[in-house]
Amino acid sequence: MLLHRSLLCVALAAAAPVSAADITFWDTPQRGGNSFNETPPDRAYFQALRSTGATWVRLTPDKWRSAGGRDFLMGNADDYQGLVAADVVTLRRVLDDAGAAGLKVVLVPLSLPLLRWKQKNGGVVDTRLWQSLDNHEPAQRFWHDLATALKGHPALAAYNLINEPAPEYGTTLAEHAPAAAMQHWYAGVQGGPRDLRVLYRGLIARVRDVDADMPLMLDAGWYAAADAFDYWPAPLDDANLLYSVHMYEPYAATSAPNQTRATPYRYPATVPFGGEQVHWDAARVRGYLQQPMDWARSHGIGANRMVIGEFGCMRRWPDCGAYLRDVLAVAEQQRVHWAFYAFREDGWDGMDYELGNKALPWSYWQAVKKGKAVQPPRSMQAPLFTPILERLKAGAR
Repeated sequence: MLLHRSLLCVALAAAAPVSAADITFWDTPQRGGNSFNETPPDRAYFQALRSTGATWVRLTPDKWRSAGGRDFLMGNADDYQGLVAADVVTLRRVLDDAGAAGLKVVLVPLSLPLLRWKQKNGGVVDTRLWQSLDNHEPAQRFWHDLATALKGHPALAAYNLINEPAPEYGTTLAEHAPAAAMQHWYAGVQGGPRDLRVLYRGLIARVRDVDADMPLMLDAGWYAAADAFDYWPAPLDDANLLYSVHMYEPYAATSAPNQTRATPYRYPATVPFGGEQVHWDAARVRGYLQQPMDWARSHGIGANRMVIGEFGCMRRWPDCGAYLRDVLAVAEQQRVHWAFYAFREDGWDGMDYELGNKALPWSYWQAVKKGKAVQPPRSMQAPLFTPILERLKAGAR
């Protein structure tokens, strides 16, 4: 099986064009959406996203059913032995459909070898990757194999090397700690297995062995927190890098658990954040997202190399529309790239803004229970989707 997988990678790479992606796509602001679906999206799905004015899609295949094991593409994240041939074929078909619809794709894994995504790991955070430098090696082989198999595919605009890494998890460093505390923590782990920059250097080197030009997107630590570049002493040494953060803060208000509170947190309002009570409003959103921009500017990184790779809020939260407008206003003012979470997710409706802010009708759930292939009642004219659609359409002009 491993030989078959290796031969497949070589054959696919040889059949592909020599070059597909370069950094110039990212020279001007690009606006798009996230695709985290359980079923491989088809061309109609990508055409619908493209019709909004979106130019790119941040796509993960990790939720798709693998033809060769527990984990899509990897077969088994516990013991990576090479790409699953049939899974690569499926992925290339999806990339073909995205490209045919006029979208560029940023491919992002939720898991790596020895770092299985929590939601596919029984709800347990997998920290094996961060336990030793030797444990980085299977992830390096995975990205070398994947870059070989996909080299030259014309739909690809970047590889986002891992979604929301958290090497800080389980250590003394709290989420949203002050910059000085982050820098002190980093001084103690620098050069070791929890050094995210060390992981990225290894992955980048293995991609560059086979693809010198593909842009590579790097999430900040602590689940891509906007304040988690604060401990990076410098960017990495590669001309084709993008730096990405995600925006769900204040998470206590934007997330699902808030919807079950007797009195949900509102926005603008004072809510828990970083171990304190913090007032969140448009100014606070702007100030929080300014942190990675200041880090970038201090190191000579342009705004066109910065990305808000995910942002969103629970659609039934009364203040979701106002929150989306405030985040989008910052992204547009900063002229960074962005992708909203999420476009027509098929396994969860919490951030499917085309559904509006009401519960799905009982008739829909009855049809699902009966096994019928039924689509929820989406509308691009839903008021909650309006702030996103307006920005997408404006960007397309």
